[in-house]
Amino acid sequence: MLAGIVGSILFWSRLARRDERLLTIYVAALIGAFLGAKVVYLLAEGYQHLGASDMWLQLATGKTILGGLPGGYVAVEIAKRLVGYPGITGDSFATIAPFGIILGRMGCWFHGCCQGKVCDRAWFTVADAAGIARWPSVPVEVLFNLAMIAVFLWLRRARRLPGQHFHIYLIAYGGFRFLHEFLREEPKVFGPVTGYQIAALAVAGLGVTGFVRRRGGHGRQEALLTNRNQPRDRHSKRNP
Repeated sequence: MLAGIVGSILFWSRLARRDERLLTIYVAALIGAFLGAKVVYLLAEGYQHLGASDMWLQLATGKTILGGLPGGYVAVEIAKRLVGYPGITGDSFATIAPFGIILGRMGCWFHGCCQGKVCDRAWFTVADAAGIARWPSVPVEVLFNLAMIAVFLWLRRARRLPGQHFHIYLIAYGGFRFLHEFLREEPKVFGPVTGYQIAALAVAGLGVTGFVRRRGGHGRQEALLTNRNQPRDRHSKRNP
């Protein structure tokens, strides 16, 4: 997680040279993401550790990406209003988020957490500390995020769907995590459904809502202002 924060700071510091308000927005994103990650963890799983011998350790260290994403999103929108920043920042965050999550998942891999379910040994399974074959939940999520980075780099290069990249990531990640939870070893809240699956649907819903609002006309002026600040290829043709 720390590596992800450091990497995002290096990326965002370059953007902040254009407008000092972007630094305030980034700090707000970090705070919102941290609070969201903690709150959703408590609602999805943390409450089950109340009264346990390791309660304070679990509550202190527990967090989830499914809370960090919407928490950061809301914090950024609030910060933009407070500092009066009219442009769109989501496309930049869509590039940062998968990178940070990959680094965070590497930490999960080395610490043996966020494991997949026990399954029959096969070419794709990984062994836990006890040598038990499990679904490769961490490698699969890393591959998903690598694919998303490639998608966003292409979208930025092709100037496709400006202002919608983070909404796309919320939709994609929420859908991915909802399905992937069926293969992860997580506590259930009812039947086969985990608290994280409920959070995943909320994340995807937030992305859909943001996408529809902006596509319907809300935020077009923001997209125009943001595109004006982006460097253009001297040899590219202007759209009529």
